Amino acid sequence: MAKVDKFAAVNKIIESEKIEVGSQSPARKIARFLQAVKKKGYQVPTPIQRKTLPLVMAGHDVVAMARTGSGKTAAFLIPMLEKLKAHSTKAGARAVILSPTRELALQTFKFCKELGCYTDLRASVLVGGDSMEAQFEELAKNPDIIIATPGRLMHHLSEVEGMSLRTVEYAVFDEADRLFEMGFADQLRQILTHMSETRQTLLFSATLPRLLADFAKAGLRDPHVVRLDIETKISPDLKLVIFTVRNDEKPAALVYIVRELIPANQQTIIFVSTKHHVEFLHELFKSEGIELSVIYGAMDQAARNIHIAKFRARKTMLLLVTDVAARGLDIPLLDNVINYDFPPKPKLFVHRVGRAARAGRTGTSYSLVTADEIPFLLDLHLFLSRPIKAAPSEEEFETNREKTQESMEEANARGTVYGRCPQAVLDLYMDRFREIISNNTELLALQKACANAFRLYVKTRPAAAFESCKRAKELPREGLHPLLRGAVKDVEADVAAFAERVRAYRPKQTVLEAEAEAAKAKSKKTPLADALEVMKRKRQVHEHVIVAAHQKEATLKAARESFPELEKDDEQIADAPSRKKRKVQAPKKKPGSFRDEEFYISGVPSNRNFEAGLSVEGGGDKSGPSRLDTEVLDLIADDAAGQQKQKATYHWDKKSKKYVKLNRGETVSATGKIKTESGAKVNAGNRGMYKRWKERSHMKVKTFGEEAGGGSQGEAGDRGSHFGRKRKGAPVANANAKNELKGVEEVRKHRQKRVMKSKAGKKGKDGKKGGKPGGGGRKVGKGGSSKSGGGKGKKGKR
Repeated sequence: MAKVDKFAAVNKIIESEKIEVGSQSPARKIARFLQAVKKKGYQVPTPIQRKTLPLVMAGHDVVAMARTGSGKTAAFLIPMLEKLKAHSTKAGARAVILSPTRELALQTFKFCKELGCYTDLRASVLVGGDSMEAQFEELAKNPDIIIATPGRLMHHLSEVEGMSLRTVEYAVFDEADRLFEMGFADQLRQILTHMSETRQTLLFSATLPRLLADFAKAGLRDPHVVRLDIETKISPDLKLVIFTVRNDEKPAALVYIVRELIPANQQTIIFVSTKHHVEFLHELFKSEGIELSVIYGAMDQAARNIHIAKFRARKTMLLLVTDVAARGLDIPLLDNVINYDFPPKPKLFVHRVGRAARAGRTGTSYSLVTADEIPFLLDLHLFLSRPIKAAPSEEEFETNREKTQESMEEANARGTVYGRCPQAVLDLYMDRFREIISNNTELLALQKACANAFRLYVKTRPAAAFESCKRAKELPREGLHPLLRGAVKDVEADVAAFAERVRAYRPKQTVLEAEAEAAKAKSKKTPLADALEVMKRKRQVHEHVIVAAHQKEATLKAARESFPELEKDDEQIADAPSRKKRKVQAPKKKPGSFRDEEFYISGVPSNRNFEAGLSVEGGGDKSGPSRLDTEVLDLIADDAAGQQKQKATYHWDKKSKKYVKLNRGETVSATGKIKTESGAKVNAGNRGMYKRWKERSHMKVKTFGEEAGGGSQGEAGDRGSHFGRKRKGAPVANANAKNELKGVEEVRKHRQKRVMKSKAGKKGKDGKKGGKPGGGGRKVGKGGSSKSGGGKGKKGKR
């Protein structure tokens, strides 16, 4: 793991003639292990290895988060092999590594063999799809390390009598978020109950969902959190561009951004909410002649690899993904990120846009925001502590063009400006898309599925903060985005300004009042005449209230331009201009309120956002659980089945006869069943497979506390179970002699041949006598006897 010149001491130990061949001294063992690490080609540790290796070697429980391919496997295998050192004669595994899939378990097993090639440690891999009897033989060889999938390990624990994990000192959950996504939560908790409480537990993951954080707090002791998956804040070289659109305008706005705003030589990743959006937009882009790569959660792995390879080779410049599929993707030179659906959590937004503007490069993030997503936008800017301002309307821009332009540039430099797309451009694209979709039955079906999936997505996504929802209703209407003003001609600007005035117009009468006034002018009798008089009297009584409300709204609008901070209360903003002129007075009681502001203590502190930004997070005794809570990042499923599962929070328990609340993402396992990594369910009870194998093979899995034994006979029986090998050049006695000791498989085959020979000989002997074999010996023929098994029958002769 160190640089090459730092291996000089190791090479001296290995090449030294003072150490005898076959010596098992500590220096020799360390030299062999470091030789294996050097053989793998390690020179400098990766960031995750640099952070986690000291903590793991110190014996701490660790929760580490880093993307796929960052060196997590070596981060837990190297200290594990260093701690275990050599094979133990005591029965029971000393390390367990749990993987979500068979392929990952086999890959970890292969890597473990390569790193431990100069040790005598033994490892076994237990995955579904392989023979249970072959795995019983592996367990009978007393492995030090078990690499398994949760389903198959639970199957062995329920099947093998006396099998225990009490000897486990080192437990690793690899790709833990995938373990929980695949529904192994209950099995992981059961596996932990089989282990000793003094174990060291490591949890490696790409993200940290809430369910995984709760599991870590229950199963780990004061864990140290190491997070390298995303940055805690947005890069200063990343430019945020936010467009407000209607939901049906999103496809048109997306194509406009891709064609008009993003250069053709820049790579872009587009995030959508569900896999149905991926399929619909893929077909729509193909009809427009735009080629792009797509990835979503339920996609075949081979197809996913092909699409990623095309994007990395720059054969396609656009990548369309969901959040679930984008977990673990590493695109090194990414220029732009587009949020087709605005993320409901600020951390998810940072996770998305953090893929651009890396390593000193500049980048741009484009986000399409609908009216009901404005509260999420306000949540994001509170999280980032950045001000946000709406683009000025057309009327304001035309009134004072220079001053408005300067204020927009200043606001864009300090924070974020959001605005609308040109309606004329969107209408042009929308008309063409309607024609394309109406003539394509496949696109019609995909559009319908997309709309249904989005409705379910809106139900399952987390809600925005109450304060942000309240403030979103009071925000002024935004104008055209400053970035797109150059795309609008003067005539179109006049049309947009007129449309803005029409939208802002509020009549003084309702439609019913106008009809009653018209009927009254024509001297017609109408039943609305009495209602008209009532409304007139009501308006006269409440006229001063309406005028006061309009004045307050105008004051707030003027004050927000001078005080753009969102954290201030409405009354403080309205009071801000007057506070400069008059002295601060003692707070008074509000009219109509019994609250005394001088003595009232609010349950929510007014400076909570500021204090949250200054909070210190770390590992250790006190800050471990709180750090886990702050690092939680839940991803919403990208298909209808997963979203429905996330939505279901209660389950009917037949035993207790009541509803039981489930955590987000948790599933209910079938009674007496174990879910395997392939999704199949097998019986959890003892089916006698181990008992039959034990009688047939005359072997058994050693129980807890039992000595596994040693010596030449034991080593012969365990041949091939350990992955250590002797150093090249070491003399071996009788190396060319044939091994006379037979293994278990050879003994079994030899016995089987002997049984077959005896059966064949008996059958030939009986055939010569002319009798049927197996006559039972009870009924005797004319010339037969009870011992001969029946002979010929009536006509037989002795």
